[in-house]
Order: sequence, then structure tokens, then C-alpha cells
Amino acid sequence: MRPIMNLLLRFLKLTCMLVTCTFLSTSFAYGAPEPNRFFLMGSGSLHLKNLRNKREAEVSLLNKDGSFNEEAFNKVDWVFDFPTAEKGEHISPRLLFMLSYFVDQTAPGKVVNIESAYRSQEYNQRLRQRRSKVARTSTHQDGMALDFWLPGVDGKALWKTIKAKHCGGVGHYGGNVVHLDAGRPRFWQTATAGTRSNEPDYNRNLYLSSAFDRYRPSEAIRLAFSNLSNFDFGVYPVIQIFAVDKATTPVADIRLNQTDKGDCLWVGDRKTARFLTASLPANLPPGRYTIKVKFREKPFAQMPSEAVSNSIEVLP
Repeated sequence: MRPIMNLLLRFLKLTCMLVTCTFLSTSFAYGAPEPNRFFLMGSGSLHLKNLRNKREAEVSLLNKDGSFNEEAFNKVDWVFDFPTAEKGEHISPRLLFMLSYFVDQTAPGKVVNIESAYRSQEYNQRLRQRRSKVARTSTHQDGMALDFWLPGVDGKALWKTIKAKHCGGVGHYGGNVVHLDAGRPRFWQTATAGTRSNEPDYNRNLYLSSAFDRYRPSEAIRLAFSNLSNFDFGVYPVIQIFAVDKATTPVADIRLNQTDKGDCLWVGDRKTARFLTASLPANLPPGRYTIKVKFREKPFAQMPSEAVSNSIEVLP
């Protein structure tokens, strides 16, 4: 009887931790008055029109005090056809603020015409079966991408403008439509797209990213994997922080909230992969950092042994 009770208590504890972390990852993300959470932030004003589902909305992503506008993000999710409640998050804020930045630069006030927004895994696979320009590990599946065009803006010129910032994924297949995502910085055209390549198999192109670019000491940080080809892998419970200019020696170790001492965080589905949370050290000096996650269990040898996040900035 005692072993059963211990297992039950352990299950309840882990469940409570996951619920708490999910709440933190959404509530702190959209309530704090931080006007400069990202390195690239436009005005936050967007006029979005999804040409597939005919949904349209004008939104202001920022409230007057600089905090994120929850209602606006809900409208964006609706336009993108993103299942907010199911996912426990919104369409990537980094993606939306990057989009706002480039719209402000090239076509202020113009409608963002969306050719492709969020895709479920099943829908993404159906598209792959019908045409070649859809990647198996597409960031559309994680709410991190869109294909769009702007009235009066040349697609090739827009692609070059975004490419110059080296801020995410940007692709151009001809015409005025451009792909933009909040994944690993990279660029491609039709000849170099490689959407039918086997390179992404075995999680070889997995990407680890933080919810924001800027944080303060002691603040909760959320990390998420994207570009995954497979699940069922394990993550070590302690992750490391490195100064950008000293990438060989960690400045701090922090424990993931989802793990007990000695445990391995098992990533068995897309939602788990999107919610790795921890607290930054209270004494972390201001500066630029990356975070390294190591894999404890790998389903195949070709998978990398570790993943390093995008650069973040810790403010005073």
C-alpha cells in the first residue's frame, strides 16, 4: 500500500508543478510592463488578414503602460487559427514583434496579408503530401511562423531587408510572399529551401529559444524546443548559463522547475517541449548570455548531445 501511496503523491506533485509552470509561462509573459522585451520591436500595431480563413483584425500588442495586451494576443491567435487553450500559449510574441518591426520599416499601416499561418502537425503533413515547399519540422507547427505579403512591397526586397538583420528564419520562393519565423537565424530561396531533405531527421536541426530576449535577475525564464522531428527524449534537470564572450565556462547552473533532484525531464510530446521553465540567479550580473541544455536520453545517435539557446540580455 505504501509504494502505491508514494507513487500517487509523486504524481500529484509533478502535476502541480506542471500546472504552476504553465501558468507562470503565460501570466508573467503577458502581464509585466516591459516595453523592450525583444531586440527587434516595432510599434506593436498590426493589421492582420488571413487569406485562408478570411479572418481579419487590427491589434495593438502593447498596452499604454508597455505591458503586453492579452486581448490583442487572443485576437492574433484567432486570425492565425491557433488553438490557444490547447497549446497553453500564444502565437510567438517574438515573431509578432519582428513582424511589426519590418512592417513599420517597409509598409507602415498596410495590411499584412497572410498566406499561411499556424499549421497542426496533421495539416502540415497533408500539405507535404500535396506539394514540396513544406518542411516536416516546419516552425508553423509551433506558432512561430507565417508566410505573408505586404501591398506595394517587392518580396525579394523585403527578404533582403529581413535577412540583413539575422534575426530568424526568412525564405523567399519568388513573387511577393515571404516566410518569416522566430526560429534559428537562417535564410533561403527556392533553390536552397531543402524542404524535401532528410537533414532535419533525428532532431538534427532542433532549436532551443527563450520566450524573451531581455530579463532581470531572479526572473522566471521559459525555454522551448522547435524544429523537432521526433519526441521521446530526456533532458538533464540542471541547465547551464554561459556568458556570450566566454562560451566554455558556465557562470551558473539552474534547475528546471519540472524536475525533482536527480530526475530526468522526459519530453514525449510537443507541448512538453515548449515549456521548460526555471528562475535566473538573483546575482547574475548584467550582460549577454546563452543557456545550454544537455540531453540525457536520446532515441538515436544522430541527435545532438546538447542545445544552446539564442542570446539573451540580463538587465541591471
